[in-house]
Amino acid sequence: MKFALRWHVLLLAALVGTSVLATTGAFAADSQKPATQATQLAQRPGHVGIASANTLATEAGFEVLAKGGNAFDAAIAVASTLSVVEPESSGIGGGFMATVHVASTDRNIFIDARETASAAVNPKDYLNPDGTPNRDTALKGPLSAGIPGEPAGLAWLAKHYGKLPLTASLAPAIRTARDGFKPDSRLLGAIQNEQKNLARWPASASVYLPGGKPPADGEIFLNPDQARTLELLAQFGDSGFYSGETAQKLVDAVRAAGGNWTLKDLSSYRVKERTPITVDYRGYKIITAPPPSSGGVAIAEIFNILSGFDMGQMDQVHRVHYVIEAMRRAFRDHNDYLGDPDFVKMPLDMLLSPYYADGLRQTILPDKATPSSMLAPTNGQDPGMHTTHFSIIDADGNMVSITLTVNYLFGSTFVAQGTGVLLNDEMDDFALVPNKPNVYGLLGSKANAPEPGKRMLSSMSPSIVIGPDRTAVIGSPGGSTIITQVLLGILAFIDGGDAHQVVAHKRFHHQFMPDTVMVEPDTFDAATTGALTRMGYTFKNRDPWGFMNVVIWDRRTNKLDAASDPRRSNGLGKVQ
Repeated sequence: MKFALRWHVLLLAALVGTSVLATTGAFAADSQKPATQATQLAQRPGHVGIASANTLATEAGFEVLAKGGNAFDAAIAVASTLSVVEPESSGIGGGFMATVHVASTDRNIFIDARETASAAVNPKDYLNPDGTPNRDTALKGPLSAGIPGEPAGLAWLAKHYGKLPLTASLAPAIRTARDGFKPDSRLLGAIQNEQKNLARWPASASVYLPGGKPPADGEIFLNPDQARTLELLAQFGDSGFYSGETAQKLVDAVRAAGGNWTLKDLSSYRVKERTPITVDYRGYKIITAPPPSSGGVAIAEIFNILSGFDMGQMDQVHRVHYVIEAMRRAFRDHNDYLGDPDFVKMPLDMLLSPYYADGLRQTILPDKATPSSMLAPTNGQDPGMHTTHFSIIDADGNMVSITLTVNYLFGSTFVAQGTGVLLNDEMDDFALVPNKPNVYGLLGSKANAPEPGKRMLSSMSPSIVIGPDRTAVIGSPGGSTIITQVLLGILAFIDGGDAHQVVAHKRFHHQFMPDTVMVEPDTFDAATTGALTRMGYTFKNRDPWGFMNVVIWDRRTNKLDAASDPRRSNGLGKVQ
């Protein structure tokens, strides 16, 4: 019956044709018209824009630029400072993915500093006796932690693209960890939320629950052990983390608490440079993340589907309808095909093909939602809102779009004794039990099953968008919603939005399963919601959303515009 129904959908779509449209948000009627080409476009900005989720991190980037650094040195400063001041979202115990543009060579590069599974990984460690997923070992404690990639990634940036030594770029983070800072409300709230889990591990409690309780508002927060760890990284490069004093402390702490890391796991870690995914959409070139991120593939697939629709001929309801249906199909493929490219052969040529997108487009009915059960039966949960992102454009036109994470809130909640390093819980991003949802509700197949040294699939989607006369560096945290937030942000940029309009843009999300459209409150008016409901959509309000950080370069006026998501009070987008 389902087979026949799919062909019925195909036939109806073919009969009604495909000259219809989709995109997002404000949906300006002329949003898909290419911008007018200026007679002369600037070749370099001559000034700098940084947008991150924390004021101290943004200022750390500018401090390093003032020392003669470039965008890559500034990225090291911002990332390492976030490790100290925003540990609930990222840190040197986690990993990152970055899409970068090197101005001197006009090259776009993807830097993969994603975590890896240890050599002794055993899927049975993540199962209950009845074969169901063990959420505790997957999310809390040392078994949930992959081998960190961020320290190696920062050292890689310094060695291959920066102008300054690591000692200079890491100096702001080392000072902040050693001398202390006043936590913002989000960090204080996160500690309150995870107090019970942090208290399970003595070193975690020592750092985040001084005196047995969360720090008070206005209290100075110190992490001298992390300052020491960063000093060793600064002095010796990646060997200062992956061997010697720090490595031994990490392995000893992990194994004492029931984990399985070895010194060889750490010394074997390698950063990977990969070719970004590039997709052209209505005169805009979108440069984004390849696997082991699923984000770029999904974004490219969605844009390829939408490219066959004419936005100017559609009302708001149908524009939203087609965007949701494109999201639904991209996430369906996300779940089935994607994994670590060093371990899994993926049909990327098919998934990125405009002909494949054309076939998917034919399955979308013009006035009716496609139940996900028609595509495949699965289950899912509510996506999380963790991770962090920052964007940089420097005076020479170097660009860094970088998304960093420890996965869930405070990662594993496990601090390795004597290091100050909070470890990630990225093992949950593997398909530990095929076709069972992870904490973000995402499903996976054997392509994303854990294996020694393998990188778990990610939704991180750091992107650079080059239009006829404007360029954007964009990304966001948000678990599985990263993909759709970045998609909607890019569409808002194409619509002509400035940095502040892009980061403030209202958001919605569909990830195939659960078959629900998650919506930021007040995204749609009552009439739009009612019409979409009659088409078969189910809506669920969720909050918070964010926190997107964007820098835009207008090459006509040679001005930079930087903005941090208004959904977070402590972010800072700054041009100097």
